[in-house]
Amino acid sequence: MTDAGDPVAALIAAEGLPHDYAEVVARDWQPLATLIARRAAGRTPLIVGINGAQGSGKTTLCRFLELLLKRRGLRAVTLSIDDLYLPRAERVQLAEQVHPLFATRGVPGTHSPALGMAVIEAVLAGRAFTLPRFDKAMDDRAPGGTNITGPVDVLLFEGWCVGASPQEDAALAKPVNALEAEHDADGTWRRLVNLFLREDYARLFAQVDMLVMLQVGSFADVRRNRALQEDKLRAGQPDAPGIMAPEQVERFLDHYERLTLHMAADLPARADVVIPIGPDQRPL
Repeated sequence: MTDAGDPVAALIAAEGLPHDYAEVVARDWQPLATLIARRAAGRTPLIVGINGAQGSGKTTLCRFLELLLKRRGLRAVTLSIDDLYLPRAERVQLAEQVHPLFATRGVPGTHSPALGMAVIEAVLAGRAFTLPRFDKAMDDRAPGGTNITGPVDVLLFEGWCVGASPQEDAALAKPVNALEAEHDADGTWRRLVNLFLREDYARLFAQVDMLVMLQVGSFADVRRNRALQEDKLRAGQPDAPGIMAPEQVERFLDHYERLTLHMAADLPARADVVIPIGPDQRPL
């Protein structure tokens, strides 16, 4: 039975995690929360970027950090870059007017960096704000959002490409997979993605004070973990139009492969904290 007096045990149960996940919290997430609290001392609000490939456990980590920071007297809220996705209608328009591959959410160019900047500016000013929400099962922005009142001490800004830097132009010449070879043969899409990353996204990521990277071993791990995520979505909303079949998940991830591989090589040297993640989605 869950100890009703233990918030960590209650969250482990709510997340459907095994009982021994308490060891991960004590060994890995507690020290990280302590480090964030020390960084925040005398410098709030603090913007903490949480980078990690799909299925690396960013959402779970942020939920535990919110709880652990609360114990330290700090109010933390989480903004996911996924919740900054453009509505489906806008992505369809982008695909029609710019490049067909922008119809699929994920890469730079399919979010609203301005929306993210507005949230961060409100946090820094101590104003009330609304956290946007994106419904992945519907593949569209959800109506409304979560209203946050009062000052926030720590904003956890999580996302698969948070903190990513643009690639060198020469690195864009060769396709990394069949999707790029067949649907972006002239490199237009990947050059535009890189341009977005160099401009609007660079300004957004520059707001991060501390960057944490959840480092997944390989892109094969990413594919496996993302498939598990889709299984959970399917279990919760089996008839939702945004749910993908296994072959659709594979094609979906092809959009992410280039930047994921680039971050694997580039980001560890720039992140403040790097936490290797094993095949079981737990820190090594």
